[in-house]
Amino acid sequence: MPFVKVKDGAEIFYKDQGKGQPVLFCHGWPLSGDAWEPSIVHMARHGFRAVAHDRRSHGRSSQTWDGNDMDTYADDLNTLIEHLDLRDIILVGHSTGGGEAAHYVGRHGSGRVAGVVLVGAVPPRMVKSEKYPKGLDLSAMDGIRKGVFDDRAQFYEDLSLPFFGYNREGAKVSVGARKDFWRQGMLGGLKGQLDCIHEFSEVDYGPDLEKIDVPFLWIHGTDDQIVPIDAAARTGIHMVKSGDKELKEYEGAPHGLVVTHQDRFNDDLLAFAKKIAK
Repeated sequence: MPFVKVKDGAEIFYKDQGKGQPVLFCHGWPLSGDAWEPSIVHMARHGFRAVAHDRRSHGRSSQTWDGNDMDTYADDLNTLIEHLDLRDIILVGHSTGGGEAAHYVGRHGSGRVAGVVLVGAVPPRMVKSEKYPKGLDLSAMDGIRKGVFDDRAQFYEDLSLPFFGYNREGAKVSVGARKDFWRQGMLGGLKGQLDCIHEFSEVDYGPDLEKIDVPFLWIHGTDDQIVPIDAAARTGIHMVKSGDKELKEYEGAPHGLVVTHQDRFNDDLLAFAKKIAK
């Protein structure tokens, strides 16, 4: 399996499929690059090169004690990009991966990036503050930390319900999707996943959004129970400086819309990629 070694010796797993302009996928917490499989195949089938990595301490990448912070995630991503010499990238980030994608641009610039797509993404900041009054209470994150530490396996099984909106009346539940969520979560390391809770919830990504100067698409479900749309997409879209930006709201869609609204999402992603294709 392909890995790239980063500056502290950690090894980052990645998958690289198809040929053409690269689409680089950043996954959500506590998942892995496998969360993007249908989108990887869809984009590769339509003439794009699809690349997805496992963030450190997630999936098949090294489980590190240190470095589970957004600066290091962005630097790891930069190392992968340079290793594969990716240019004119369509950078796609879901949830925590949306923070990673935005922070990559904020930290390393958009010189190699042709466009950015955020999906159910955590920017500008999940936790409430004076600057972000629509955010969640910090106590919610403390509850996540306790649940993960006390019984990670059960917590991830329970979390899969609101993640996919399967706790809503009339929802068509996929037992397989829930099991795969659990599988991906349990592949990662406990320490890194605990550290990452702070990174996806308490980091201010507003300054990163302000540095995005390439075509930009934000997709977010109106029934996202994990990253509520008001504090995220509806606030963050106004911070993006790009003159070519759009927010697409999926009515009634949950956080895991990449799975529950797979065809619609893949079609929207492909249309955006074709629009800005180099």
